[in-house]
Amino acid sequence: MTSPTSIRALFVAVAAVAFALGSFTTRAQRSGPDVEYVGGAPGRPFSSYVRVDDMLYLSGMLGNRPGGGLAEGGVQAETRQTLENISRTLENAGSSMNHVVKCMVFMEDMSQWPAMNEVYVTFFPEHLPARSAFGSTGLALGAALEIECLATVGD
Repeated sequence: MTSPTSIRALFVAVAAVAFALGSFTTRAQRSGPDVEYVGGAPGRPFSSYVRVDDMLYLSGMLGNRPGGGLAEGGVQAETRQTLENISRTLENAGSSMNHVVKCMVFMEDMSQWPAMNEVYVTFFPEHLPARSAFGSTGLALGAALEIECLATVGD
């Protein structure tokens, strides 16, 4: 006769094997959303954005000027350049700032929040996306802020 403990152990083992096998299923073997990974700069270990059906997931962006270097002039200049970079990426993906539904703002100095907001709101004249903000002890390239967005594509 099999004990309830043995049956439970067998069930847990079977469930663990089934879960492990399912975890290794490749994208080609399962149906699901249409996914497109759009590369960033050469040598960077991430995509600029990932499109899943009609949703865009943008990587965090800094206030890098075209041609290199962070925008000079403090957090407001970096905010403006960051949002211009985001706008350009969205347009290249067939979207726009009007389709942004969520932003995450990472700030090196949260006391700069009001100055960042003065510029931020000018990029969303039709609606304000949902937003989260996080203080940081440091950002890439010594940036004052980084902004990550989620947006839809289409009407």
